[in-house]
Amino acid sequence: MVRDLAEYEKALHEVEADEGHVRAALFPADGHGSTHAHVAEVDGVVVGMAVWFLSYSTWTGTSGVWLEDLYVDPAHRGSGLGKGLLTTLAQVCVERGYRRLEWWVLDWNAPSIAFYESIGARPQDEWIRYRLDGDALATLAAG
Repeated sequence: MVRDLAEYEKALHEVEADEGHVRAALFPADGHGSTHAHVAEVDGVVVGMAVWFLSYSTWTGTSGVWLEDLYVDPAHRGSGLGKGLLTTLAQVCVERGYRRLEWWVLDWNAPSIAFYESIGARPQDEWIRYRLDGDALATLAAG
């Protein structure tokens, strides 16, 4: 599903993770995972996933859920599975006192944007996303 999502997002060439990486993140040897996932099944087959981790807001003083990836197999989109996965994450937030459920969506992904807005999500377009990786990350780390 990770590769299917990356292909949909036109970024398959950026995927480095394999099954071993995902397994180690979700089920670490020390038992103290920081990455979590929920799956959606149809007839015993996993057809959707929500991969997430905790974030923290210094403004609210509480943790939140950062949704890294939400994916539902194209054959099952529109069936309510995506909303069900988000509902589960919202329940985690409410039950644990987390104040935010946040994620990114590509600006060209109109179907997903429409879906997110239909459930009451609001774009946070006053922020500009930045990233350091590759050579720039190594250069800064070197001082």
